[in-house]
Amino acid sequence: LQMLALLWMTVTVVAGGVPEGAVQFLAVGDWGGVPDPPFATPREVATAAAMGRAATDLGADFVLALGDNFYYEGVRDEWDPRFQETFERVFTAPGLRELPWFVLAGNHDHAGNVTAQLAYGHHSPRWHFPHYYYSLRLSLPGTNASARLLMLDTVLLCGGGDDFGVGGAPKGPQDVGAAAAQLAWLRGRLAAARHDRYVLVAGHYPVWSVAEHGPTACLVRLLRPLLRRYRVTAYLCGHDHNLQFLEEGGVGYVVSGAGNFVEESQHHSGAVPPGSLRFFFGAPASPGGFAHLRLDAHAATVTYLEATGRVLYRVALPPR
Repeated sequence: LQMLALLWMTVTVVAGGVPEGAVQFLAVGDWGGVPDPPFATPREVATAAAMGRAATDLGADFVLALGDNFYYEGVRDEWDPRFQETFERVFTAPGLRELPWFVLAGNHDHAGNVTAQLAYGHHSPRWHFPHYYYSLRLSLPGTNASARLLMLDTVLLCGGGDDFGVGGAPKGPQDVGAAAAQLAWLRGRLAAARHDRYVLVAGHYPVWSVAEHGPTACLVRLLRPLLRRYRVTAYLCGHDHNLQFLEEGGVGYVVSGAGNFVEESQHHSGAVPPGSLRFFFGAPASPGGFAHLRLDAHAATVTYLEATGRVLYRVALPPR
């Protein structure tokens, strides 16, 4: 019964005193360090510092963690030292220290113990991971408008897959019933969000990507029709270790997987809809990157930042 209660859990996020009525957050994927000392990579450290500066300069109400939170095999239990070494001691910039993190799981997290990551919320005031998939309601301050952020577990939906070439694409869910239940939940949440000004969906695997992994066939089949039918503003993901923006059928596709590794391959550039790729950044010498999102009455603005602080690309998506 408790499990069912969690399924319907909605967390309401109230933005911190931005006068002109905006909700702002940082989106970073594939940020999870490495299993050997010092556990955080130079890129993760640089990205964390830049996220702190962005939170202070641009404003941020929370951080969206897009999976692969702990390389390469997740965590063992809720007391795993990796929570300290790769998370708590790295994201320490003043602008970040007070922000809640809303977390979803990636394939490397599923290689370990995801329930331990759920339980870690009891140990840390800033780690929020109430269920494998859940809904966030964002109210735009100073307006009567709201936005919805739906957090998915694409590994439970599509199956495990390996980064770094071996094992390849997800082979289908381990538990078909659990995958169907998640999809039914998503349909219900999307239908219920019809009055929200913006609807964002987040998962680890990409729907569209030109990079190493490319599109996720399972999500193109199951998720893409729902994103279009319910006029979702954007889908956010990681998995491919770069920054991308694609647009197809009125839906924005935000890939932010450059928190710890950066790869330049555009091996799947022929596998996305023609003309859909608007921006790609994967310079191997780069110190990493992430996205900043700002939702206000007029637009959902996505800004891609390199860990140097340089603005790489910015796009404004209209209200629904």
